[in-house]
Amino acid sequence: MAKKKVLMDEGLLNVVIQRLCHQLVENYSPFEKVILIGLQPRGVDLLQHLSQELKKLYPQFDVPIGVVDPTFFRDDFRRGDKQLLAHPTKIPVNLDGYRVILVDDVLYTGRTIRAGLEAILEYGRPASIDLLVLINRKFSRQLPIEPIMIGKSVDHYDGQKVRVIWKSQENSHSEVLLAQD
Repeated sequence: MAKKKVLMDEGLLNVVIQRLCHQLVENYSPFEKVILIGLQPRGVDLLQHLSQELKKLYPQFDVPIGVVDPTFFRDDFRRGDKQLLAHPTKIPVNLDGYRVILVDDVLYTGRTIRAGLEAILEYGRPASIDLLVLINRKFSRQLPIEPIMIGKSVDHYDGQKVRVIWKSQENSHSEVLLAQD
């Protein structure tokens, strides 16, 4: 990544995660038949941060979480030379009648979300599926998919990528970058 612009530093990222947690409580409490499902691979990191913050802010709510891998439902599966690697799917309940909140880090074309929706339907028929994203890349949608809860919307140009970096052993801090290739 050559030229970088910080969209969110660690402090702002924490504020945005807290705000998203408050929105979840506002829209879904008391969380009866509600599940948060992270989209593999990068939505799982956001899911973990949301789940931890929800427990900290609202310990009275025990919201189940799961993860889904859309790899085998992608429209580009087996079309490229690069072999796609699948991640485990773990959904702890039959989704019949559940209100599902699908969580991903960046919404770009909508194609990964579409694949995730198909994968979720393999685990039951939810009452509803809402989308929560950390970053909504406007003006790039190829499918009519829009999030209900958004951390931040950004305009972008072709050739720019949004990269969410979480604090870990490899990274000293969390941030969201907009980078020119």
